[in-house]
Amino acid sequence: MTAARGMPRLEGLLDSLAQAYGEPAPPPPRTLLELVLLENVAYLVDDVKREQAFNALRTRVGTTPSQILAAPTEALLVVASPGILAENQVDKLRRIAQIALEVDLDSTRTLPLRGAKRLLMRFPSIGEPGAEKILLFGRAHPVLGLDSNGVRVLARLGCVEEAKSYAATYRNVQAFVAPFLERGFDWLMRAHQLLRQHGQEVCRRSRPRCEVCSLRDWCRYYARTIG
Repeated sequence: MTAARGMPRLEGLLDSLAQAYGEPAPPPPRTLLELVLLENVAYLVDDVKREQAFNALRTRVGTTPSQILAAPTEALLVVASPGILAENQVDKLRRIAQIALEVDLDSTRTLPLRGAKRLLMRFPSIGEPGAEKILLFGRAHPVLGLDSNGVRVLARLGCVEEAKSYAATYRNVQAFVAPFLERGFDWLMRAHQLLRQHGQEVCRRSRPRCEVCSLRDWCRYYARTIG
């Protein structure tokens, strides 16, 4: 499959999304450990509740391994309570703290990308896309670690081949974005934020809102199913 005829380069697609949503706010600076904790602090919650849970962790408990390991279970349950299965998340927070005592997270900045991802994937619930996202937002490696929302946007547009497995589709995304990695952290974080927002709000997994999509003129999915 090929991209839609006349489709602009990725820069043009991102600029169209920025016109639709506004420029995304720069993400707050966080350590690599804080980014791992953010991914695990509450289960099945939206971005707002995840941030609230993380802020509760930071203010009520702290984000160092020793602070988390010393925290009472009741305090960690309160932190994780915005999501479901809070007890499981408490266990994950403690496992993260223990692993963080055993590894040097800052070494990911000097390790080759493959080794840096492998180190991060030792933590609970961190797969390859999550590891790449953490490396990006932690400014350790300039990689475009997209979640399923961003991957779906690129696949529906026709920028990448949608394979039978998500892992294969994700590899296709990695190949597609490889020429853009030299743009650096700020450019890549902007791309991540815009593609993710579009996938969450318009290019949804079910019942996508194609009628309001700013990219529909270039979208293979829209041309095939609606246009």
